[in-house]
Amino acid sequence: MKFFCVIARACGDYHLVPIAWAALVALAVPLPLIYLTARPAGIIYLLQLAAFIAAALVLSLPMIRFRIVPKRRMWTRAHAEAMHQFLAKASISPRHRTGVLIFASVAERYAEIVADSGINAKVQSDVWSKAIAAMISAIKDGRPATASWLPSTCAARNWPGTFRLAR
Repeated sequence: MKFFCVIARACGDYHLVPIAWAALVALAVPLPLIYLTARPAGIIYLLQLAAFIAAALVLSLPMIRFRIVPKRRMWTRAHAEAMHQFLAKASISPRHRTGVLIFASVAERYAEIVADSGINAKVQSDVWSKAIAAMISAIKDGRPATASWLPSTCAARNWPGTFRLAR
């Protein structure tokens, strides 16, 4: 059995999301200015442009950007990256089909355990769900590197895994 652990800082950069939000903000700016002020169109256009630039810059800050991306989009991208990493690692020993990938992405706040068919035939899915819950709890408690949250059926005491920081 081979264990692989990948901890990614982020699975995507999501640079278009702040631009889309900034565009929505900029589109909303002219309406009240047209109806509530007597400003000329050129000034309203400059204010709209300034609103777009300011919103794009502020929303592009990483601490804000990852909060405005829809969770479904982030989790879909993180899951795709987990599958990519699993397929890359599983090709090392395709004969036995006993690979397990433990994947976590920090920015997306996403964790997943992917097991090969040889392992899935012997381990029930609720075991992996409990392992994910225990892993998340360990991370919240500030002990992400401990292997105590792994299911005992994985024989994790002989941890031969590879740790890697992706991207």
